[in-house]
Amino acid sequence: MVPSKLLDFIREGSKFLIAGHKEPDGDCVGSQLALTLVLRRMGKEAIPCSAGPFKRTEIKSYECFFTSAPAVSAGTRAVIVDCSSPDRTGDLEPFLEGLPRAVIDHHESGRYAAGKAASAGAAVYVDAKAPSATFMVLKLIEALGLELLREEAELLFFGLCTDTGFFRHVGGEGAETFEAAAALIRSGANPKAAFAAMYGGKSLDSRKLLGQVLLRAESLFDGKLILSSEEYEETCRFGLEGRDSESLYQLLQSVAAVEAIVIIRQETPANCTVGFRSRDWVNVGSIAESFGGGGHKHAAGLSIAGTIAELRPKIIKAFENVFL
Repeated sequence: MVPSKLLDFIREGSKFLIAGHKEPDGDCVGSQLALTLVLRRMGKEAIPCSAGPFKRTEIKSYECFFTSAPAVSAGTRAVIVDCSSPDRTGDLEPFLEGLPRAVIDHHESGRYAAGKAASAGAAVYVDAKAPSATFMVLKLIEALGLELLREEAELLFFGLCTDTGFFRHVGGEGAETFEAAAALIRSGANPKAAFAAMYGGKSLDSRKLLGQVLLRAESLFDGKLILSSEEYEETCRFGLEGRDSESLYQLLQSVAAVEAIVIIRQETPANCTVGFRSRDWVNVGSIAESFGGGGHKHAAGLSIAGTIAELRPKIIKAFENVFL
């Protein structure tokens, strides 16, 4: 159920900053832009905000709709989507400071995660069982009694497909996910177009980089964990546009016996990002959180100081408690 406090927060406000997490993905972008369109047709001022960077090729075309330095005036409210901690918004956090705040999120970690919402003092809509933030924005639109328009449906379907791996990650309990997908298609979303946006248009360099990371992959804990890395030289050579994380994880998850995947990327000589994925029972969100990151049970990440050589043994150690 969409909390009545959130519905009141939306109805009573006149100007909103719609913020998402730094390094946005399709679910974050789709949630922000669809909510922005809905608020605008309700007669409200809505400003989509992001600290970026827009690394993923499938969301590059949306970057022009966002600002990283929003104008804040009297009466401005903030809605944070697809993350539960203001610091996850990166350089946007100072602009959000002190504003009346709402949160729409489906992650298990963060300031407004389940169990923490009561003392947060915000209009909180957190559901760790929801398949995506876009799914929750759809429920919000329905609760507001509004008819879904085609452009909104396309954005929400894109985000839903992003966080479900185009429904690969939906289990036997996922009937409501497909019901939402059907509603979005009836409102104008196009699955074929969404698939092409997510998986098409890749560069030859992206295929070469996939090959490099795959060659470096190693099997640990009797095949239950696959760990690989992207070196700083490759980051410089291929750039952010050369990355195709979704295809990489999809390939590695098809390996027999694998339960979890970790990719360490050397973003700068002194800092790494780490991506985690799991197939079934391993909660990589809790492992990422132990390093200062966060996410879902099956998909999580973090940014951390250090080098691949320094982080690799620490990450392997964290998985010992899971697999040994």
